[in-house]
Amino acid sequence: MRTEAQAVVIGGGVIGCSILYHLTKLGWSDVVLLERDELTSGSTWHAAANIHGLHDSTNISRIQHYTMTLYNALEEETGQSCGVFQPGSLYLAQTEEREHQLKLQAAKAKLYGMNFYEISIDEAKKLNPLVNYDGIRCVMYEPDGGNVDPSGVTNAYAVGARQRGAEIHRFTPVTATEQQDDGSWLVKTPKGDIRTKWVVNAAGLWGREVAALAGVELPLQPTEHQYFVTETMTDVAEHGSRLPSVSDRDGEYYLRQEGQGLLVGAYEKDMKFWAEEGTPLDFAHDLFPDDLERIEENMMNAIERLPAVGDAGIKRVINGPMIWSPDSNVLMGPVPELEGYFCCNGIIPGFSQSGGMGLMAAQWIIEGETQYDMFAWDMARFDTWATKAFTKARVQDQYAHRFAIHFPNEERSAGRPARTRPIYELQSEMGAVFGLNAGWEHPLWFADQPGTKDTNGFTRQNWWAPVGEECKMLRDRAGIIDISNFAKYRCKGPGAADWLNAVFANNMPKTVGRSCLTPLISKRGGIAGDFTVTRTAEDEFWVIGSGMAERYHKRFFKEVPLPEGTSFVSMTEAMCGFNVAGPKSREMLQQLTNTSLATEDFPFMRSAMIEVAGIEVLALRVSFTGDLGWELHCKSEDQLRLYSALLQAGQPFTAGPVGSRALMSLRVEKGYGSWSREYSPEYWPQEVGLDRLCKLDKDFLNKSAAVSVLENAAREQLVLLHLDEADVSASNADATGGEPIFKNGEGIGRVTSGAYGYSVGMSLALGYVKNAGPGDVVDVMVLGRPHKATILSEPPFDADGAVLRG
Repeated sequence: MRTEAQAVVIGGGVIGCSILYHLTKLGWSDVVLLERDELTSGSTWHAAANIHGLHDSTNISRIQHYTMTLYNALEEETGQSCGVFQPGSLYLAQTEEREHQLKLQAAKAKLYGMNFYEISIDEAKKLNPLVNYDGIRCVMYEPDGGNVDPSGVTNAYAVGARQRGAEIHRFTPVTATEQQDDGSWLVKTPKGDIRTKWVVNAAGLWGREVAALAGVELPLQPTEHQYFVTETMTDVAEHGSRLPSVSDRDGEYYLRQEGQGLLVGAYEKDMKFWAEEGTPLDFAHDLFPDDLERIEENMMNAIERLPAVGDAGIKRVINGPMIWSPDSNVLMGPVPELEGYFCCNGIIPGFSQSGGMGLMAAQWIIEGETQYDMFAWDMARFDTWATKAFTKARVQDQYAHRFAIHFPNEERSAGRPARTRPIYELQSEMGAVFGLNAGWEHPLWFADQPGTKDTNGFTRQNWWAPVGEECKMLRDRAGIIDISNFAKYRCKGPGAADWLNAVFANNMPKTVGRSCLTPLISKRGGIAGDFTVTRTAEDEFWVIGSGMAERYHKRFFKEVPLPEGTSFVSMTEAMCGFNVAGPKSREMLQQLTNTSLATEDFPFMRSAMIEVAGIEVLALRVSFTGDLGWELHCKSEDQLRLYSALLQAGQPFTAGPVGSRALMSLRVEKGYGSWSREYSPEYWPQEVGLDRLCKLDKDFLNKSAAVSVLENAAREQLVLLHLDEADVSASNADATGGEPIFKNGEGIGRVTSGAYGYSVGMSLALGYVKNAGPGDVVDVMVLGRPHKATILSEPPFDADGAVLRG
C-alpha cells in the first residue's frame, strides 16, 4: 500500500469509485481508495439503480444526462459490464401541476439537447400496454431511461481507475484522519498510514462517522427504504421487448422491469429512521426485516395503475438503508473550515448522478472549481444551525414527500424555526409569512391574519396580491424591509484596505464614509459573489454580501492571508438591519435623527454612523429596491427597539413592513441581479455587466482568470424581458427562474429570475440570451408553454437613476 498519495478516497461504493475514476481521468494517478469491507457494501449493493436525466435543477439535469451517457462508454473502456438496460421511461401526469412540471422539463430538454419529450397516450400504450392510462393528462418519454447493475457499475469505475494507476484496498477501515502542520493529512489504517493532500469522504452510510474523525459534524440521517420484485409475470415475459419504466410520482411509487417481473418501490408517509445515534461498524451487506404494510397505500396506487401487479406473487423484498441530507441533495465540496478535506455524502439517486458527481468532485479537487454552479449541492449551504433535530425533521419531510412537486417559491415548515431574530414574535403577530434563509426566519410577505400560510403552485398564489400592495406602498410612500439575513463582516486593522483590495476585484473606498460595489472572482473567472464594501474608519471596513453564501465565501476569504494585526470577522449574528426605502423614506427617517439626510449632506453610496431613535446605527445610502433609501444596521439587542420606532414613524405616511417577495419584484423592475441567480461562477463579468468593476491595474484574488475571460467576447448577455400581458393573463403565471428562452424555434437562453413588476404593470424576467438584443421578440417557456416577450433596452423603473440618487 502506498504511503503517500495525491488523494485518498474513503468509501468503496458507487460514488467513491466514481470519484476515484474521475480523478484518474483528469490526470491524477497517485490516488488511493480505502474500503472498510467489500466494494458496494452499505447502500450501493441493494439500490434499485434506476437512471433518468431530468431534474428540476438545470445543472443537476446536465449532470444526470452526463451520467446516463457515460455507462455504455465505461463498459467499452473497461470491459466490465455495467448491466445497462435503457428501454426508456414513461413519466405520467395525473394533475395539472405535474403536467406543468413535466412540460417545463421538456422545454429544458429541448434547450439543452436532451432526449425527453411528450408522446400521445396511444404511443404510450404501445410502449407499455400494462399501464392503465385512465386519468392521465400527459405522458413524457425519455428514450434513454432505464436501470443499471449496481455491482457492475461500481466495479467498472474501479477497473477504470486501476487501469490509470489508482490503488484500491478492500477490508481496510480508516481509523483516524489527522491534519499535519503543513496542511496535509495522515490517513491511518490497520495496514499502514497514508499521507495525502486531499481526504475525500465518500463513506456513504458511515459518512457521519468518517467526518467525525476530522472533527466535522455532517447533517445526515439514515432511513429504511423498501422495494419488492414480483415473480415472473406472463404479460411481461410475453411482451417481446423490455418494458419502459414508469414514473408515476403522483401515485408515489416507481416501477420498472426486473427479469421477467416488475420491481416496485415506494417512499411511504409512515417512514422509519435508522441508526440515529450512528451507523453500526459491523453493518455491510445487511438488510432489515420486510415491512410491506408501511408501503401498502403506495402498492395499491401501483396496482390501480398497473392491475397486473396485483395478480403477481412477490419474489423478494429489499428493505435497506439510505442516508439523507436535510434537503435530499448531496453534501459536496471542500469543508470551508479545513484544508484539503472533501465531502461527498448523502446521495439518494446515486446511479442517476454517480458519473456527474464524480466528475464535479474531481474538477473541484484538481482544478479548484466545477464547470457548473453546484451551490445546490455545496455542503456550505448548511452550517451548525442544521442541528440533529433540524436534520431529522427535514429528512422525515423529504422522505415522505420524495415525489411531491417542489414548486417555485415553496417553503417547507419541517424543522423550523432553526434561528430567529429578536423581532420574530412581533413580525409573527403582524402577519408575517416566513421563509428560511441560511437557517434564519425572514418575512416573505405580510398577511392580514397571523398564521396565514403560503399556498403553492406554478401559477399565481395567495401571496401574489398582498405582495403587490407592499410593492405599491414602498414605491408610492415608503416601506421597511428586514435585511438582517444579509451576511455582514467587519474588517479592521492596519492592513484592512490592502487585504480587501487583494480579495476583491474593485478598488476599495479610500475615503471614510464612501461605499463601493465589487465582484468576487472565482477560480475560472466567473462571479463568485457580489458585495457592498463601506469604509467606516481609516482602518475599518464594513462588508455586506449574500447571507446564504456566507459559509461558501469562507473558502475564498481564507485564500488570502490576513496581514498581522488585521481581523476579518462575521457580524451576521451580532448585527441586524433594515432597508427603509421609497419616496417618503427621507422624510420618515428624518423624524428619528438629527443627522441631515438631504442629498447634499448624505448622497448616494455614502455612509455614516448616526443615531436613529436614539440607537446607534451604520446608515448606508443604498437600496436593493432601486428606490431612494437607506440601510440601517444595528446591534441585535437593539433590533426590536429600532423596528418599533421605524413602524411608528411610518404610520403618518401609511408606510409599513415589506417582505422579501416584494423586494424580489422591486429589484427585477430595476434590473438588479442577485447572487445564485444572475451572479454565479458560471457567468463572466462582461456577461453580467460587472466588468467595469474589475480593476486590472491591481492584483486581486483569481485576477489571472478574470484577465483570461475578459479577453473574450461575452458568450451570452444578461437581459431584462417584458412578457406579453395576454399570454401571462391566460396562464395566470409569471416566470420564476429556469424557464428556457427560444427565438424562432431555437434555444437562446434561460430565465434566472422572474416576477411581476407591480409598480410598472409588467410581468418581467431577468435572463441570459445569445444572438438577441433589445427590441427582439422571443418566447419564454412559462409552464413549459411559449409566452411572447420583448427584450428591453433599459429597466422600466428609474432607468436613469434619478430616483435612486435623488
